[in-house]
Amino acid sequence: MRGVFGFKRLRLKMWRRCTLLLFLCWAACWLLGSTFLFLVHRSVFSERCTDEKSHRILARLCLDYSKGALTGDLCEDLCVAQKLVYKQCLYYDRGKKVIQADWKGQPVILKSKKEIFSSYQRLRLLDEMETQDVPETELLLMVALEVKNVLGLELSNTTMAPLWTRKRSLHWKAQVASMWSLLQQEEYIYFSLLQDFSKHVLQVIGSCGHFYAVEYLTAGHAWHKTIFPLEDAVGPSFTGTKSKMKAITDIALSFLDMVNHFDNDFSHRLHLCDIKPENFAIRNDLTVVAIDVDMAFFEPKMRDILEQNCTEDEDCNFFDCFSKCDLRLRKCGAERANNNLQVICDKIFRHWFSPNLRGATISFPLQLQLQKAVHECAKPGPKDLTQHQQMSLRSLSELYHLLQASQRELQKADG
Repeated sequence: MRGVFGFKRLRLKMWRRCTLLLFLCWAACWLLGSTFLFLVHRSVFSERCTDEKSHRILARLCLDYSKGALTGDLCEDLCVAQKLVYKQCLYYDRGKKVIQADWKGQPVILKSKKEIFSSYQRLRLLDEMETQDVPETELLLMVALEVKNVLGLELSNTTMAPLWTRKRSLHWKAQVASMWSLLQQEEYIYFSLLQDFSKHVLQVIGSCGHFYAVEYLTAGHAWHKTIFPLEDAVGPSFTGTKSKMKAITDIALSFLDMVNHFDNDFSHRLHLCDIKPENFAIRNDLTVVAIDVDMAFFEPKMRDILEQNCTEDEDCNFFDCFSKCDLRLRKCGAERANNNLQVICDKIFRHWFSPNLRGATISFPLQLQLQKAVHECAKPGPKDLTQHQQMSLRSLSELYHLLQASQRELQKADG
């Protein structure tokens, strides 16, 4: 018996040791794996959107301003008069910084693709000669070439007016350097060029060095029931179900206006390749505004991006912009196979006009018609691009008609 008990004690002791060794082995592997992940992805931990880091970036901006390296119409308010005051960091990813600030009592957004001014490519012309001696035509030519490089567009001197400060000051060298850093940011070029022609893009308020300020608007969120927080954007009057449905109908119509505008009102079609609620906002009058256009491309640039090598259609997908693979040539088609309307129907309108969101605000037959129209609009189109374009035009027209009918029903209900 004593031998049996001794054997059991020995087996228990061995089991405990094995358990301890397994635990130590697991702990060592976990520690090693965590250390490896931290080293490989340390940028995830170091690039957090913090107040401390944001203050350091703005302090560095103001230091460069005091040294005369950069300038801008908002530098004095930010760095000297304290009329442009930091509020919070909204977004920070791979150097792109988005900051909320208060400017003379109004909220604004400060943006830059990179955090440090010296990170932008320097204009070699500044080192080769005195900038005051550079002819205006030569500077405009450089601006035009940079815009063509970034957007794929050829612009006339008159079109470039919003991008170019013609008035030469004592700090002209800093002005040119600051302008050059802004021209390396696609969003800044889009907003500056289009703000006089489109109500669907953000208004640029001013700049300081490589940071530019735009109007502050309430952005959308996929988790929000109405996508846009109407109470924040418009006011507490939009709390009732009927008021919310009216607002949604108006916003949906504004989306259609934006689609039609981007398709037809510029010299080239403007493609949106990253369509999600967070990349749009609404003004107080419920106008839809594209607030993030990092992934927006005019037709010439879009064709260059899509025309890649491929072995199947999926190789031709560039975020929300799709093309088709020619298996014979193993090349993606240069023409986009889907469009802005189709993606908006899929990612925005489905949320509003799905069977799960039925209510008594508009008649049941009209609700069903809207749901069907949105479903048809969001479906992938035929391979024939001409047929697809015709179908999209019919969808656009039908959605306009149904949403306007919804507006009339809601107005009658109020009367």
